[in-house]
Amino acid sequence: APVVTTIEPGKTFYRAEDYHQDFLAKNPGYPYIVYNDLPKISNLKRLFPVLYKPDPTLVSAARS
Repeated sequence: APVVTTIEPGKTFYRAEDYHQDFLAKNPGYPYIVYNDLPKISNLKRLFPVLYKPDPTLVSAARS
């Protein structure tokens, strides 16, 4: 069967507060980051070294 996708109008987007922006870069030792995110980043780097970018795109830097 063909894949059917419905395109609908977007909902209102609410930007997260500043303390949520770039959370990993600002809080690399935060327990959630250490146990959930850093292993995923490590696997990405190992499995797809060509796609891995060591320097993150920081939201706060893009805003200024």
